[in-house]
This record gives sequence, C-alpha cells and structure tokens, in this order.
Amino acid sequence: MFSVGKLEWLSHLSRLEEVDLSFTNLSYANDWSQVISHLPFLQKLSLRHCDLTSISSSSLSLANSSTSLTHLDLSDNNLPSAIYPWLFNVSSNLVSLNLSSNKLRGPIPEAFGNMMAIQNLHLSDNLLILAENQVRGDSVLNEIGKLPDFMVLDLGYNLLNGSISKSIGQLSNLQVLRLAGNSFDGDVISEAHFSNFTYLQELDLSYTSLTLKFNSGWIPPFQLSQIMLCSCKLGPHFPDWIRTQMDGLTPDLDISALDYLDISASGISDSLPYWFWNPFQRLRYINMSFNQISGTFPNNSIHISHLDLRSNNFSGPLPHFSLDFWDIGTINLSKNKFTGSGAPICNITYKGVLALLDLSNNLFSGVVPDCFESFQSLTALNLGDNSFSGSLPSSLGSLTSLEMLSLRGNKFSGELPSSLQNCTKLKFLDLSDNELSGEIPMWIGQRLSSLVFLSLQRNQFRGMIPHQLCELKYLQILDLSVNKISDTIPPCFNNFTSMVKKVSLDRRIELHLLDEVSSLWFIQLRYVDEALLTWKGTKQSYPQLGLLLAIDLSCNKLTGEIPEELNSLQELVALNLSRNFFTGKILQKIGHLRQLEVLDLSRNKFSGNIPTSLSELTFLSILDLSYNDLSGKIPTSTQLQSFDPSSFSHNRGLCGPPTSPNCSTVEPPPGKPAVGGEEDSDEFMKWFYAGMGLGFAVGFWGFCSVVFFKRSWRHSYYRYLDNAKDWIYVSFVLLKARFVRRIKGLSTSCTRSD
Repeated sequence: MFSVGKLEWLSHLSRLEEVDLSFTNLSYANDWSQVISHLPFLQKLSLRHCDLTSISSSSLSLANSSTSLTHLDLSDNNLPSAIYPWLFNVSSNLVSLNLSSNKLRGPIPEAFGNMMAIQNLHLSDNLLILAENQVRGDSVLNEIGKLPDFMVLDLGYNLLNGSISKSIGQLSNLQVLRLAGNSFDGDVISEAHFSNFTYLQELDLSYTSLTLKFNSGWIPPFQLSQIMLCSCKLGPHFPDWIRTQMDGLTPDLDISALDYLDISASGISDSLPYWFWNPFQRLRYINMSFNQISGTFPNNSIHISHLDLRSNNFSGPLPHFSLDFWDIGTINLSKNKFTGSGAPICNITYKGVLALLDLSNNLFSGVVPDCFESFQSLTALNLGDNSFSGSLPSSLGSLTSLEMLSLRGNKFSGELPSSLQNCTKLKFLDLSDNELSGEIPMWIGQRLSSLVFLSLQRNQFRGMIPHQLCELKYLQILDLSVNKISDTIPPCFNNFTSMVKKVSLDRRIELHLLDEVSSLWFIQLRYVDEALLTWKGTKQSYPQLGLLLAIDLSCNKLTGEIPEELNSLQELVALNLSRNFFTGKILQKIGHLRQLEVLDLSRNKFSGNIPTSLSELTFLSILDLSYNDLSGKIPTSTQLQSFDPSSFSHNRGLCGPPTSPNCSTVEPPPGKPAVGGEEDSDEFMKWFYAGMGLGFAVGFWGFCSVVFFKRSWRHSYYRYLDNAKDWIYVSFVLLKARFVRRIKGLSTSCTRSD
C-alpha cells in the first residue's frame, strides 16, 4: 500500500532477528542487500512481492558479515540471475530459501548443492533449465541429493526437460516434491524413483506429461496427504497403488491421511474400483475430470468439500453429498451420463457452504426442486444441457451471492420469475435454448446492473426490447436471437460502456467483485470460455481473456432503421441483425466500429448503397449482406473484394467485384430479378408468343429477339447453376457451423422459414 525509499535506517536496528516487509514497494531501495548484510543477528527475512531492484556490486564484498540468516523469502520480485553471488555468500546457514516467481534464467547453479543446512528450496515459476553438460540433466539433483536434511524441493513451472534420474531417491528425508509444469516429455517414472521416500507427504508432478509405470501390487513406502498428477499418464487402468494411500488412516482418527487427490486428464479409461467410495474416506478434494472413468455413486453419503468428475462416463442418480461446514464446497459433475431428477440437490448436508454446483451436460430430467433458500454461498449454478422442464424455481431469487447462472439447453417454460431480480450480483446469465415466454422483464436492466453476459437466445420471448437494458453498462455479450421480439432497436444501446471504450477485465473484477468470492471468478471465466464460441470458432481463456464483445438480435421481428447511436460501440467485435425486417440504409459511419470482425445484416430490407466506410474495417473476417435491396457499386478495398460473392447475393442492383467484373455488364434493368429462373422463362415465353403474332419483318425481329433472349436465358441459367452451387456450399458450411455452435452452446440458426 505504500512505498519505502532507502533502507539505511534499518541498519541502526542492529539487534533485529526478524524482518518482514512483504508487499511493500521497495523499488527505490537499491541499498536493501547492503543493509541486510549488516544485520548480524538477522535470522528471518521476508521481502516477498516488493519489486526489488538488482544486487549492487558494492554489496557483494559486504555480504559475508551476515552469518545468522536461516530463512530467506525473496519470492514474487523481478530478481535476475545476478542475485546468485550475493545469495551464495549469505547462504551458509540457510535452512529455507524461497526464490519463486522471479526472473531467474539459465542452468540451475550447482552451488545450491553446497548449502549444507538447507531443508526447503523453492525455485518455482522461473525460467530455469538443466545445463547441457549435466549428465542426463540431473547433476543438480545429484548434488542436492547429498544434502542430509533436505525436506522440500520445489522446481515447478520452469523450463526443465530431459529425464528424472533415480538418484533423486537419495533425498530420503524428502517430504514435499514439486516438479509440476516442466517438460519431461516421454519420461517414465517407476517405483525405483520413490524407493527411499519414506517420509514423502506431498507429490506434485502435474502438467509434466510424465508416465507413471509401477509394477502391479507395488506398495509405496510413504503415506501421501496430497497427490497432484494432472496430465500425467496413469492409465488406461485405475492405479491400484492409490488405494494404499487411501487406506492409510491418521492416528486416533477414522479418516484417511490422504485429503487431496488430482488425477485429472491422466488417460484413465476404466471403471472406478469398488473400494474408492469407502465410507471411511474423508478426502477434502477429488479431481478425476477429463478421463473416461465409468461407475456409479454408492448408496451411502459422499463426504467431500471439492469434487470434480466432469468429462467422464459416470452414470446413475445423484447421491447424498455431505459437505464440511468449515470449508467452501464445489461439486462439478458436468459432461457425464447421470440420470434421474434433481431432487437430491435438496438433501445436501451443509448446503450453505456450497459455492459451485455444476450438473450440466447430463441426462437429468423432471422439475428442478424449489429448495434453493438454504444455498447462501452459491456463486455459480449450471444446470444447462439436460432435460429439465417446468417453470423456473422461484427460490432461485434467494441466491443473493449468485454470480453465474446457466440453465441453457433445457425445456423450461413460462415467464421469468420476478424473484430473479434479487440476484443483483449476477455477471453471467444464460437462459438460451428453452421454451421461456413473455416479455423481456425491465428489471433485468434495472436490478442486474453487473451483467457481463446475457443470453436469452432461442426462446419464445415477445414484445419490444426494454430500454432499461441500456443500463447494463458492463455488458459485453447480448444475445436475444431466435425469439419473437418486435419493434425497433432502442437508440440507447450506446450506454453499453464496455462496448464503447476498452475496459480492463482485471479492473472490472477489482471494482465489482467482493473479496470473498473473487477466486470464483476464475471458475466463471471458464464457463464464459466454454459458452462463448465466436462465429470464427475461436476461444480465449484467462488470463488473456478479452471477452468477445457481441450483439446478436438475429431471427426476430425487429423493424425500423439501425439507430445511429450504434456507431459509438467502437469496441464491438460481432454484430448480427440478420433475418429481421430492418429498413433504411446501412449506417454510413459503420467504419467507426474499428474492431468489428463479424457483420451479418442478411435477409432484411436494407436499401441504398453499401457505405464506403465499410472498407475501413480491416479486421472484418465474416460479412453477409445478402437478401436485401442494396444497389450501386460495391466499395473497392482489398478487404471487401476478398469475400465470396454470396456475401452480396440477392441484392437488386449491386455490381462490381466480387459479384461481377464491373457494373456496366451485369446491372439488371429496373424491376427485373437479379437472378434468372422461372421468371426469366415466363418473360421469354411472353415475348416469344408476342413475336409470332406480328408480320414477317416483325417476326424476323421477333425471331432475333427470341435468339437474343434464349442466350440471355442460357446465361442466366448457368448463372443460376453457379448460384445454386454456391448456395449449397454456403448452406452446408452454415449448417455445419450451426451444428458445432449448438453443441458448444451458441447456435444462432433460425427456425423461422424464409
């Protein structure tokens, strides 16, 4: 919160034994290393997240004056590898050293192996590598392995590669081993690596792509409390050795010593063993997501705080969950084959601590129970893509902590319950693909003022768009497509502040999320990432997530002209107004929407010329202006001429590339269709019979006119075939895209016939 200048004043406190200046701005304290070196009794020093400057050369000669330092935490700074000389000069008595989250580069110095007193070494989240001349890339581990009291080794999230030698097993007193987030591609770990790890309690090899290959019947010599093996190769069978960790009970307690298990995305395609849901288990955290594990829940109660089984083949009804009343809970069972009703939701023990409940993409059916009054902590609720029916439970309005609600892809009917307006913290609301009806409530804009994502797509909403929606100044996604909405677009859409000017996502989170639920925003961003599939089929993820800014009002009964105020939505990425009854001209200043990548105005009644400013949209990748009454020459630009002619088809009077070489040869006479077909044939027959009733001279000219018109008909026919081919191709692409979007949650197709 505050900045500190020089630290010279600290040196006068010569008998200091412990200094903690963490989270203080020390970017101007370039004398910090000299001052620390002059505190002879200093034992513990924490300068975490202080934006420290590099070591000055003058401090290196003074470093030996500090001999009592045992605990040093310099994590989360910008320290480069230049800190090594100073560090190794003061390291003779170090017991704990934390250099995580700095800018250390290059090989891991072998001098770390000279710290004879070291027990805890944290070097995670840097850019460290294994030197090329190190035998099998493990000589540093060999040196560290000779240290008698080594207990914690954290080298996670660096650039380590190569193989992990069995010599790491020399660390016989090791309690914590973290090598997560490195590139040990293709390396195999066997029981020989762990043969001496008698005291190992925490094992983290996540995101390393290591293969763990143990002999059948192997019994580990250790008892782990935390197993983190996400993305390691454990399958295809469920690893039996995990049972030995779950069977080990803590002294004097009837619970398992293991309380954290993460074997997600580990290539397991097996049935869950019968012993897994042992009634004595008290695992606090279980993550077996993104495997092909099958099985059902037992009849007894499942005691859990965090359960993630998404993307597997589990089936059967929901069990009775029992949460820990002292811990925030999460349950994620999405993308499985669970069946039955949602009634067990009401029977969750200590439901008041549940923060996330995700039952989406399953086979649940029936009416959702109206029992949400007791879910005081629920922040994210996803029941999407099931077969739930009936009205929305009015008790949803009791979820005053709710920030994410997805009920998409069900059979809910009726009007939105007015109690939902009590969920004033909602950021993400997806009610798409249901049978909801009535008018869009005004209170959505008045009460749900924090909404970032709003989708009511593919329902039966009618009436006009309430101008109160314009009060949603943080809105980034507005999808009202495939409904029966009529009237005009409210001109106040320029009040969508997030679409008018760039807003930092992190800043928005800082301003509009309470501290106690801010961590759950990451969960919600994952849902946004899964739900938002742009027309281009691209997705973005946190922390680089710049949410797609989009307005989709397609497939409705909207009329009138596009309000000029839409020109101010300069951050808009996608605009879809297709399949309505809009009239008038396309916005002349549409080129002001510089970020626009997708523009679909097809199947309306727009007239006049295509505005020349459209050629200024350099990011435009998808454009559809077909089936309107546009005329004149298509503006010339590299961007516009690169689109397929179908983007401009079925407009009377449009000419120029890419639809035709120039305007003089293809512009049809006023009042005639632009494309040949039955109307051309009827026109031909009319003139043909008229010519036969005239005299020889007139008949001669009639014959010539017949020949003339037959050529025109023939050319029109070939053009018709070309257009039909293009139409079939475009229709296939669109159907394919719509199918993909429907599977992933954003179908924009219209059920209304043309």
